[in-house]
Amino acid sequence: MDLRAEIRDFLRTRRDRITPEEAGLPAYGGNRRVKGLRREEVAMLAGVSVDYYVRMERGSLAGASESVLDALANALRLEEAERDHLYALARESGAGSAQRRRRKAPEATVRPAVQQVVDAISDAPAWVRNGRHDVLAMNPLARALYAPVFDTEPRRPANTTRFVYLHPEAAQELFVDYDRVACDAAAMLRLEAGRNPHDQELIALVGELSTRSQVFRERWASQDVRYHRSGVKRLRHPAVGQLDLDFEAMELPSEPGLALNVYTAAVGTPAHDGLRLLASWVATQEAAVTEPQE
Repeated sequence: MDLRAEIRDFLRTRRDRITPEEAGLPAYGGNRRVKGLRREEVAMLAGVSVDYYVRMERGSLAGASESVLDALANALRLEEAERDHLYALARESGAGSAQRRRRKAPEATVRPAVQQVVDAISDAPAWVRNGRHDVLAMNPLARALYAPVFDTEPRRPANTTRFVYLHPEAAQELFVDYDRVACDAAAMLRLEAGRNPHDQELIALVGELSTRSQVFRERWASQDVRYHRSGVKRLRHPAVGQLDLDFEAMELPSEPGLALNVYTAAVGTPAHDGLRLLASWVATQEAAVTEPQE
């Protein structure tokens, strides 16, 4: 990926979304050629020279101090994920080629001990993914919950973002809030691209999605980045109906770049009953497979 272009487009799109009024600046004249802040206005808010900010927006963050990055993040009103993305781009901008080569690509497998942890979670769907959204491990409930993903997406490991964008009909049937899921998927992938811009498999995935999906191209061009740590996921399961589940995404300290996703539902809710029904359905399916043939 072109790091200078990433920096340029990210800063420009963040600048474009803030009006002078929102930044507390006077807006002189009614014929502004930019829809957001001008470069000189961002420079003033960040306390740097116009020339310095112009160099940064042209793609050069190398040498920018933490205080300058903090001031720039404040001027552009960046949220947590956007701040982290800015700092990641700055680190990459200042990193030498030897440092980039030494960086480890996101894992494509999990250790047996991690799979044991996933298998030990018996009452809730649980699965492990990397930053590219490859599903690397899952328990039987997760396999059943995301059956449309694994049944539709032919490659292994299955990739949830590829499913969302390249199998939109199946994805819209599975995800009640498809548009939000699609936005989140692209924004999370963009965040990963800032952390690992030289990951060849990630580059190939973004290239494939950009080539085959107009929707992804539009989402990717927005330069949005987002964390996806907790919330509610609403799914339509073909066997048990709609499930409104709480999810938690937890990073694995022993496995940098991997996250454990667990879906639960409060006792007494329709979703809790649905998960129990799903577990019963899984047990029935497993029994049918293992039952000896006469």
